Order: sequence, then C-alpha cells, then structure tokens
Amino acid sequence: MTLTLALDFGGTKLAAALVNSGSREWLRYERCFSPIDGDAKTDLEIMRSLIHSLLQGTSPSAIGVSFGGPVDASTGTVRLSHHVSGWENIPLKDLLEKEFGVPTSVDNDANVAALGEYHFGAGQGYNSLFYITISTGVGGGWILNGQSWRGAGGMAGEIGHIVVDPTGPICLCSKRGCVERFTSGPYMAQNAKEILQSQQEYRGGEVLRKLVGNNLNSLTGQIISEAAKQGDNLAEEVLQKSAWALGVGIGNVANLINPQRFILGGSVTKAGETWWNTLQNTAKKTALPEVLFEIVPATLGDDAPLWGAVALAENL
Repeated sequence: MTLTLALDFGGTKLAAALVNSGSREWLRYERCFSPIDGDAKTDLEIMRSLIHSLLQGTSPSAIGVSFGGPVDASTGTVRLSHHVSGWENIPLKDLLEKEFGVPTSVDNDANVAALGEYHFGAGQGYNSLFYITISTGVGGGWILNGQSWRGAGGMAGEIGHIVVDPTGPICLCSKRGCVERFTSGPYMAQNAKEILQSQQEYRGGEVLRKLVGNNLNSLTGQIISEAAKQGDNLAEEVLQKSAWALGVGIGNVANLINPQRFILGGSVTKAGETWWNTLQNTAKKTALPEVLFEIVPATLGDDAPLWGAVALAENL
C-alpha cells in the first residue's frame, strides 16, 4: 500500500489527510483552527501533531503541501504569510523532507487548489481555468493548456490585489481599493464594523448588532452573510460591495487571459444567492461581450487545497 500525505497550511486553519495513492477517498483526515496568537513555530508544531495522528506509525511515499501565502515552488520555500507571523523564508520542503525522509512538493494554496479542481473537481474536462479562493484573503491559481502557470516570478494569479477602486480603503498590501480589501471575510467584517461605529454615516445594522450581542469585534464574514439573509440593509450593502469588487476583477481577468472557467472556493462563496448573482452580473458587464466564460463553485469545497496537494505529491 502506497500512501500520500496531503497538508494544508491556511491563514486560520490547518488540515492534513492521508490517502492510498490512486484512491479518491481519504483514508484518514484531521483539521483544526490555528491559534489566534500563533506563529510559524506554532503552526508547525500543530501540523506535526496532525501528521503523527494520521500516520499511526506508517510512512508516506510522498508529501504534497498547500500553503496560504507566496511560495517559491521551485525550492519549496515559503516567502511569507500575510496572516501568520514568522513564515518569512522558511524552507518548508527541506524541513519536511528531512523529518519524514520522503519527496515533498510545496506551492501556494490557490495554485494547489487549482490543481485539485482540475484533476478531481469542477475543472475536469477543461484545459484553461482560473481558480479563486475567497476566505481570509483572496488569491488565484491558473491552469493553462493543462499545466499550472505561476508566472515569471511565481506570482501569477494575485487577483486579490487588482485595484478596483483607487480611492478605496487601504489594503494590507498598502494599496487602496484592492479586490481583497472589499471581498475577503475579515475585511467585510472590518467594513461593517467601521460603518456601525460611525452612525452619522449610516443608519441601520440592527440585525448585525443583535447577532453579535453588540460586540462589534465578534463580527465575521459569516455573520454578515446571515444578517443579509435576515434583511439587514448594512450587511446587504457590505456583501454586495464584496461581490461587485470580485466581479470587476474577474471581468478584467477574463478580458486579459480568456479562460474557459472561473472556479470559486473558500468560505465567502457560501454567502448566498444574492452574492453570486451580483458577482455573475458584474463580471459579465465588465468583460467584453465577445469574451465567453463560466463562473462556477468549486466542487471539492474546503478540501480543494488538500486534493491539489495529493496531485502535487502524485506527480513527484
């Protein structure tokens, strides 16, 4: 029996799974949240614990790794994490190969998830697709002519940092009005909080306040989605802005590269029908009418990076 170990270092979650090579069902699976005040050392310790729980004394033949941040895929070195401290220039591939003694491949989570959907999910049968993850951040991964495309410096796919409103709020990347600054879950929560704290600018948000017991620091993208479903005007406005920003980004990317499919994954894609409708309509209006494309949800859900990690490992 040949085992493949798949690892996913996310911005807020860590996951690991074990699969028999060639199988499409997990043999064993572990997932947990990262500590709020954690760092790279903490994440590695937790991941080691998950791995040993999965392996139960056995050894994998290869390891595939999805990492939530810029990665030099040629060396398997993590450049940094935008959401967890201490990951600057960590040689993750070398660390894992030294510890477990098997070939390891590491890449950015969006690139890896794109591989997962291409091989096992909504990208099957297509040779040109762009996978976008919308969760703690917003990132993208390309499959062009059936191959991963990372760009000259490995930074292709950063749709989260396409500027859609040059006068908009400042993003973590220091630019104004990026897609991520409007669309990611944490930024939606921040935008709603800022509006609620300035009632001179906006009247409403009663459902949002009720859902968090008036503790605005407890706001999340998920809570905003729930409040919007209950008719909260402020939540609907923030959610619509999220979908609009991503729709503009997708429409421009469609004009530039013209993929067959955009596949969307991540927690924000569960925001509901209104979010999807606004996204679809905005993308179509932004793109040229002659540019044809589909926007569909990922079929592998939160497991897209893990299945992509399996594809990485199986191609070693």
